[in-house]
Formats: sequence, C-alpha cells, structure tokens
Amino acid sequence: MGETHKITGSYDPQSIEKKWYDIWEKNGYFSYKHNEGGEPFSIVMPPPNVTGQLHMGHALDETLQDILTRWHRMMGHQTLWLPGTDHAGIATQAKVEEHIKKEENLSKYDLGREKFVDRVWDWKDQYHARITKQLRLLGASCDWEKERFTLDEGCSDAVQEIFIRLYEKGLIYRGSYIVNWCPHCHTTISDIEVEHSDKPGHLWYFKYPYADGSGHMTIATTRPETMFGDVAVAVNPEDERYKDKIGKTLILPIMNKEIPIIADDYVDLEYGTGCVKITPAHDPNDFEMGLRHNLPQINVINKEAKIENVNDKYNGMDRYDARKAVVAEMEELGLLEKIEDLEHAVGECYRCGSVIEPLISPQWFVKMAPLAKPALEAVKNGDIQFVPKRFEKIYIGWLEGIRDWCISRQLWWGHRIPVWYCDDCGEIICQKGTVDTCPKCGGHHLHQDEDVLDTWFSSGLWPFSTLGWPNKEQFREMEKFYPTSVLVTGRDIIFFWVARMIFTALFAMEEKPFSEVFIHGLVLDSQGRKMSKSLGNGIDPLEIIDKYGADPLRFMLITGNTPGNDLRFQQERLEGSRNFANKIWNASRFVLMNIEDYEEGKEEVTLTLADKWIMEELRKATAAITENFEKYELGEAARAVYDFAWDSFCDWYIEMVKPRLYGKDEADRYTAQTVLIKVLRITLQLLHPFMPFLTEELWQALPHEGETIMLSRWPNAKKMGVFAEEAKAIETIQAVVRSIRNVRAEMNVPLGKKADAIFIADGEYASYLEEGKGYIQTLASVDNLEIMPKGTAAPEQSAAAHIKGIEIFLPLKGLIDIDKEMARLNKEIATMDKELKRLDGKLNNEGFLAKAPEAVVAKEKAKQAEYAQKKEALLARVAELKEL
Repeated sequence: MGETHKITGSYDPQSIEKKWYDIWEKNGYFSYKHNEGGEPFSIVMPPPNVTGQLHMGHALDETLQDILTRWHRMMGHQTLWLPGTDHAGIATQAKVEEHIKKEENLSKYDLGREKFVDRVWDWKDQYHARITKQLRLLGASCDWEKERFTLDEGCSDAVQEIFIRLYEKGLIYRGSYIVNWCPHCHTTISDIEVEHSDKPGHLWYFKYPYADGSGHMTIATTRPETMFGDVAVAVNPEDERYKDKIGKTLILPIMNKEIPIIADDYVDLEYGTGCVKITPAHDPNDFEMGLRHNLPQINVINKEAKIENVNDKYNGMDRYDARKAVVAEMEELGLLEKIEDLEHAVGECYRCGSVIEPLISPQWFVKMAPLAKPALEAVKNGDIQFVPKRFEKIYIGWLEGIRDWCISRQLWWGHRIPVWYCDDCGEIICQKGTVDTCPKCGGHHLHQDEDVLDTWFSSGLWPFSTLGWPNKEQFREMEKFYPTSVLVTGRDIIFFWVARMIFTALFAMEEKPFSEVFIHGLVLDSQGRKMSKSLGNGIDPLEIIDKYGADPLRFMLITGNTPGNDLRFQQERLEGSRNFANKIWNASRFVLMNIEDYEEGKEEVTLTLADKWIMEELRKATAAITENFEKYELGEAARAVYDFAWDSFCDWYIEMVKPRLYGKDEADRYTAQTVLIKVLRITLQLLHPFMPFLTEELWQALPHEGETIMLSRWPNAKKMGVFAEEAKAIETIQAVVRSIRNVRAEMNVPLGKKADAIFIADGEYASYLEEGKGYIQTLASVDNLEIMPKGTAAPEQSAAAHIKGIEIFLPLKGLIDIDKEMARLNKEIATMDKELKRLDGKLNNEGFLAKAPEAVVAKEKAKQAEYAQKKEALLARVAELKEL
C-alpha cells in the first residue's frame, strides 16, 4: 500500500491544484511511455493560437480531451495526448503590427521583412507561455515533452514537403481568380473565413439606356460603386419580359460605353427586376458567369478598397464615399428610379470584422476535386465516423460543393511559399531550402515568392507532422500512434480544419488521420447567445478557476452536455458543481476520521445487507459510466458518477454504516471500514477523469497502491460481485424510509421525536422489513417497529402510507398534539383565503388587466393557482385529522 496523508479543513482547490499538477508533470505521469505494450490511444490537441488566451470554448474542448485521455490512461492504454500551438498568421502579425505602431510609431515596412519576422518570434516567445500555463491550470494532462508549434523546424519541413508533392502532381497551381480580400489585414482569406451577417442596406434601382435610344432597362444593385466595372447585364433566358432584349446593348451610365445584354440560367427571375449587372472583377458569381460568356474583367476597386481605373472624379475615392457619389450622380442624370430598404448578408473578415472586397488577384490555389473525392469516400464508407453522426451531412455537403482553395496570404509571418522565380528566364522552381542557381538557364538572379501559406494549410498536416513526418526516423518512433484515435473539436471548424486534415492525410499518408471525430457544441451565455467581445458577455475561465477551482469548472462544463449540442453557462450549475466537490470532500473526511485504526487484511470481512447493496450500486454505476465513455456520452457518464456518489454513497450508505462505526462490535466496525475504503477509492477513480485534482488529493489520503490515481487501473464492473437480491431489499427499505419521512413532514412531527411504526406485509416484503429493521429505525427516526401479516386491521388514529407490497402506519397518539396541529392548519388556511381574496380582486380588476404587462399578469395567475393548491392540501390534512 502507498503512503497516505491527512486532509484537514474544508475543500480549498487553490491549495491543492497547483501542488498536484507540478507533481504530475515533474514525475512524468503525462508521458506516452506509460502502459507500454498496451493498446495505443492518441489525440492531437487542436492547437490554440500561440498568442491567444484561454476562453470558455477552449476550456470545454480541452476538458473533453483530458477526460478521454485520463480514462484511456487508466484503462491501461498506451496514451499520447500531443499538445501544440498554432502560429495564427493573420492574428499574430496584426497584433505585432499594432504593437510596434503604438510603442515605436513604426510600420512593418520600416523594419523590413527579416527584422519584422524576428519581432514576431520575440512576441511568440513572450506569449507562448501564457496559453500553455493556462492549459496547465485547467488540468490538461498532455505530454508536454512532445509539444509542437506549427512553425517549428519539423512542422515547417512537413509543410514544404506537402506543398512540393501537391505542386508536382499538378494539384497546386497559380492563377488569377476572384478572391476574398480584407482591406484592413491586406491579405486574402478563404471562403470559410468570411463571416456573413445580415446588415441593413439598400437596393438601388438604376436605369441603363438602350444604345439604340428605344428606352431603358432597370437593374437593381446593392453595390452601386462597382458599376464602373460592369461589362454586361444578364437576364434569365426563360424570362418572357426580356427574351426579345437578349443580344441588344445598353449604355453604361457615367462611363458612357456600350455593354451587351446576355442570357444566363443563374439569374433569379424574382430578385429585383430580373436584370443583373455583371461585374466579373468584383463578384464571385459574376466572375463565374464572365468565364462562361468570355467577358472582360475590369478592376475598379483596389486593395485599399479605393476606386481606380475610372476617372479623376472617382479615382482614389473610398468605396463607400464612391457609393454615395454614384447614387447622387445617377439621380442628377435622372437615372435613379427608386431605393428600397433591405436586410442582406454582408461578408466580413473573421479576424478584424472589415467588409470583404472580392477582387481578381494572382494567387496560389489547391485543386480540390481530386482531393475531395477520397475524403468523401472515407466518411461515406464508415472508415472515419463522426460523433454525433448528423455532422457527417455537413461535412459531405461542404466537400461535394467545394471550390478550389486559395492558400496564399499576403503576410510576412508564416510558412513562406517554397517557390522561386528566375528573373533571367522566368523559370519557376519549387523546392526546399534556398535556390541560388536556375536549373534551366544557370542564372543567379532569383527571388522567392513573397507570400506565405494559409495557416490552415499547415494545421491541416497536424495529425502526422506532429508525429515526425516526413522525417523517417522521427516518424518511426511515433508511428504506433498514427492514425490517431479520435479528434475532439467544435462544430464550428468542421470546414476550417477537420475536412482539410482528412483530405491532406489521405493524400500524404494514404491513410486516414483519425478514426473518429467527436464534435462538441459551443459554450453560450445564460441567455443562449454566443459569447463575444461586442456583446460583452464573455466569461473568463481563469477567473472561474481562481474563484471556484478547475474541478468544479470542468464538472460544470461536462454535466448536462450532450455530443454536438451547445451548452449554456449557468452560474447555478457552477455552484452545484462546487457543492458536489464539497460533498465528496466532506464524505471523504468522515471516512478518513473513522479509519485511523484500520489495518489492511487484519480480519475476515462479513458483508451486511447494506454492504452488498452499495457494492451492487457501485457495480452498476461502473458499468454505466464505462459504457457511456465508450459512446462519448461524457455528460451521462458524469451524471452517473454524481448520482452514485451523492445519493447512494453519501446520503444513504454513510448514514447506514454509522451505527457500526460507532458500535462495540470490532468485526462489524472492521467490515464497515473495509467497505467504506473500497467504495470511496473506486468512486474517486470513477470521478478522476472529471475532477483530477480533488480525486488525487483524496486518493492519496486513503490506503492505496501505486504512485498516483491517474495511473491506477480503471474499475472493471465485470470483476465485481453481483448482489441483485440484496439491492432489491435495500431499495424497498429506502422507499419505506422516504415514506415515513414524508408522513412525518406532512404531519409536522418534531424532528427529534421518534415514532412507532406498524407494517402490514407478507412474503419477501416482510423479509426485507425484518432484515432492514435497524436501518429503518436509524434513518426514519423509528422507535418500536412491528411487522404484521396481510389481513391485519389497520390501527386506529394512525397516519398511513403505501408502497408496493407494504402498508405503513404511524400511530399518532403521543406523536403530535392533534388540537394544536388542527389550529396551526386552520391558521394557514385563513392565510391562504386572505391571499386568494386579494388576488381574485386584482385579477378581476379591468384597470389592472389593461395596464399591467403580460408577464406580471401571468405571474399573479400562477400565484393564485399555487395558493389554491396549497389550500386544498391543507383542507385534506384537516379532514384526515378529524377522522382520527
């Protein structure tokens, strides 16, 4: 048995959490090297931004992973939870740019690329420790010796390797296509990084005159400033209104040039006037239509979101100023027909919130169709499974409609594209390292592509780049953990990350990156809103940990949580989790105070009815908890731990066992001690994945084997004894105790006053009562107890209750003063009458009903119903007493 220590006072998470984490980490308990030879289990941590800060979404995500990791470790599996951080290209560069501007009044261009990147590395080194420290505070038991960073040497090598392989197979190419441009961050972002939100706007109806002077065609647009780039107007070929107009030309106002009217099925007959202006350089749908009809592409808005290539009046004007000016000029020309208000989706940068500007720009793209096909098949054939399964539809739907992925970003912080250009002959060279000589012409005038890769390109390699790929020696050491077992992540990054890891792994490794994808929801505020800075409703998990401890926060995040569903943060649930931790602490203190003289194996143990019942409850709880772990129903597993620990163990068994602990029978006391220790020890093991700090502290205080609870073996329900009949007996006794307690409360029997009890029962129920006499007397404050056969007349002047197979009677003589109780009840009835009269008057008052808010009226009606129900119960009690 391992050494024990004493616990004193009340539960104080601050005094134990840091202590135990330091011990765990110092002793290497998180290492994947434990349980060598066991079945491998691995998780790679979704890498938080290296300069980020722990938020409630992280707290849920990391808690789920930690629970699974701790459980598998205790199951004897060789377990690797690999941590790491992401360089977060756009976000990190933006923070450093803001910092040097504020502190030194410098821009990145003042420093130059090399010095600026050095500054970002300094920033990364400064803030990296913050996020990893916060993960430690949460209790994350990841293998810190295997920690990775998306820009470390190994991951960078993997990024270059995969880029080159894709390029050589023709799956990466460079071309000028329409992209999402952020005028603030000065970079492209991918389609799924554009956040769409409904904004108030307008629909402007403009007249475009026919070139032959025969009238005009009215078009509707939400973006007047793009009209300078119009190259056509499109109508639906089935639209009877415009069939005879197809092929004619219009005069583009202000620009005074002719543009054709074309037909395309894409045009919605119901939107606006059914005539759509086509601006291929500034709208993705127009871009596609332009390709179909071989239309020119005219850029009229630049990367600063300012007008260009128009005229002196508009060139250099901000896009929104230009919008106002265009509307004003069209009105002056008599070409503004009308303006309608509308709500429409506006695309914004997910990082800074700036409105995205679609632009045509030369960029690097990944050809998605060949990569999407095997990624779709892997999920459709069940090789990769989503939990819950419904998220497969989202994944499949996105991949089936996927477009080529723009992977280049106009940043300095990130993985620079491994492509070199020869200035002498124009040759493009794609290879690792620095290129000094052109392989085609032998020239030495070369320059590397200025852009870096999308952050998601590197994090898409995470399941295998972190295990050492493409370095054969490093990967050989860790390949037992690939494919990884499960990915745990939020529903909001299925597109961003999950899909990209799957299709990249299938290309590079020819094998799936993980077997299962465990999707969780978002943590919302108490009103069901997404937490955000703009709403000011964010909750800092570090503040919660500081006040309540990590264990109550973790338990609150898990209980009531179902896979894939959002979770509301509620203060009362957090308080409930802390109360549960206190309950476990106090119950453990009780056990420890009563086992100071205990010696393992000193005497034979003879289990009582209560002992067998608690062992059966423990067996059933263990089986249920294990089964729920296997199904990823972690919330249900936590609930099962809670129900067993609070109800069965603390509220019932400890109360049942007290007389034996305090009695004179040494053998009986020893058995009670043995069972208490065993049940508490297993309970702590079942609770450990959820509340690691509390359980380690208490487990170490009990007689135990091994150095730490986190490496102890998970309880096996199949190896526990089955005591089903004894459980049935105690369940009957519990029902009897509850019934007697209810009768005593209803009859207002003083707490300290013991009652006599008469039971009428036969067969097994009489046997249960006989066996449980002592428990009933202790737990229900019963003095004399008689068991009578069925058919016995009910005793007079008794309060009665009935449960299955048993009639219960409490003689009231001497137990309560009937006259005094009648007076009390009549006084309460009078109070109810007074309240009901007041409410009746209020609710029959037309003035009150007309003026009071609906919620206030509803509240008063609810009170009325409640008081009426109370009065009815009081009258029934009076009627019962009159019959005595």
